Amino acid sequence: MASRGGPRAPGTDGSDFQHRERVASHYQMSVTLKSEIKKLIYTHVVIWLLLLAQMVVGHLKLLPHDQVAMPYQWEYPYLLSILPSLLGLLSFPRNNISYLVLSMISTGLFSMAPLIYGAMEMFPMAQQLYRHGKAYRFIFGFSAVSVMYLVVVVAAQVHGWQLYYSKKLLDSWFTSTQEKKKK
Repeated sequence: MASRGGPRAPGTDGSDFQHRERVASHYQMSVTLKSEIKKLIYTHVVIWLLLLAQMVVGHLKLLPHDQVAMPYQWEYPYLLSILPSLLGLLSFPRNNISYLVLSMISTGLFSMAPLIYGAMEMFPMAQQLYRHGKAYRFIFGFSAVSVMYLVVVVAAQVHGWQLYYSKKLLDSWFTSTQEKKKK
């Protein structure tokens, strides 16, 4: 290589450094996965705020019950699903593996479990609606069970992808940690 302002080493044109300028793949993957998880967390926050608004309006009777139905039982534990998202966000700045693991475990407990329970809780009402066409709870003119099943499906996908990307991120961070230990 060349010294500052001095002659170049023979046999080089100065472009042989470019192989050292690439960012390691696990660092690139970490940045990409963090971005995807943040998008999913923001989507989850929107769903969470909509459910919170429905619960507040239902309990405070701000609108008649034919406009906004009282919440189903599964919605109450689902409110805790904001905690795993916050843990996930806290894990990003310093690649904190323990926060990410806690986020993944609590996503299963506070997000996925209430959604599964909600699908089972609403199933008899959905069955009655589609067999007999009778709905007794409404959200702005739509049957509450149809609207809430839509919420359950979207939320389950958001949390499923969040878990998937979190697992890949965790693997990426372990790769980085293992490489540091080898040196």
